[in-house]
Amino acid sequence: MPDKKLILKIFEGFLIERWNDLIRPVPLVEIDKAAERAVLCYIFGKFEEAAGAEINWERVIYASLFDLLRKIALCDIKSPVQRVIRSDYPEEFKKLNQWVLDQFAPIAPDRRFMDEFAAHLFGPYDPCDISCRISRAAHKYSAMREVELLKTVNESHRVFEIEKGLNKDLESFLDLRGLQLLFTKQRLYDFLLQVESLRFQMRWNQTPRIPHTNVLGHSFYVAALTLLFSREIGISGKRLYNNFFSALFHDLPEAVTRDIISPVKQATDTLPDIVKDVESLFLEKELIPLMDDCFRDELLYFTREEFKNRVCIDGKVKYVTFDELQEQYNKSEFSPVDGKIIRVSDHIAAFIEADSSIRFGISSGHLVSGRKNIIDLYPAGATVSGIDVSAILREFQEPEQFSLF
Repeated sequence: MPDKKLILKIFEGFLIERWNDLIRPVPLVEIDKAAERAVLCYIFGKFEEAAGAEINWERVIYASLFDLLRKIALCDIKSPVQRVIRSDYPEEFKKLNQWVLDQFAPIAPDRRFMDEFAAHLFGPYDPCDISCRISRAAHKYSAMREVELLKTVNESHRVFEIEKGLNKDLESFLDLRGLQLLFTKQRLYDFLLQVESLRFQMRWNQTPRIPHTNVLGHSFYVAALTLLFSREIGISGKRLYNNFFSALFHDLPEAVTRDIISPVKQATDTLPDIVKDVESLFLEKELIPLMDDCFRDELLYFTREEFKNRVCIDGKVKYVTFDELQEQYNKSEFSPVDGKIIRVSDHIAAFIEADSSIRFGISSGHLVSGRKNIIDLYPAGATVSGIDVSAILREFQEPEQFSLF
């Protein structure tokens, strides 16, 4: 079971503000940047795969988490300062990365996780490795999208040098087809704008909270938890890839329907099904036409019935049990997805969003009832896909052991 402190440490990504020396038209926080970067990694990777490249998807996925963890540990050091330290004081930069590793060693899931984290921090960047390149390009372009937002409210001289530097960094990635389409504002750019709208949609919109969380950042948090739970039960390869990106995109329909809160969805017995039908309708009209052929079918597979365990056999979706996933369909050819693990991760993420605000001293009836409803879903001994969810939630109900930091 992932350490409670690691789960909370990742949640700190909602608390770290970006560009806080500039005027910001909307809140810009670290986990949102990680989310958009992961979306871009998926897009860039799918285009390169379609062109015949072989992507190390596990490396790309873990890089998105490791970079967020590093940023959380070094939140007070601006990126330009880190670049100077790396170029002018390389030995000190190594010590800094070792310090980052030391912060996470006591709460890491296992030794292999730390070895992979260390390899990510200390391994040299290989400009010929396509997996490294799409991660780096996604990192730079997601920062550029933030700068384009900042330009709308800041005097040009405040952001000119930043934009110039990012453009220079992105120049070496212009052979990537996905980046070409974004720079030239083709249909793919319109798709990204729809995904980005999830960054502006606040969750729990009917109540004040600390910290505020939006749909896009929440989606990455769910993906990170799904990654940890999948790792815990030995899932890897295509199934891990499917789990992570299914979790990352599980709320994609809300880009066109907006976030409908759970109490409203459950107002009548038939409304949940109606909401699913409406989501499908809006997807068909507003999102699917913007998707490229190289990822459309897969993304629809990820987002339809997102919380059900499923496989794909001869082009047809089959819903299966966890035991069937483990014993019969744990092969790439079946494209297995652990939808129930994603659902558990979604519930835990919502629980922590409510619980953390209550512990910060900002509470409401919505938060208290939401927290209780999730606890009630998992009575003592309740396990889902080999995960003892009730034990995880019990850990967060012990005030004397709770610490957000």
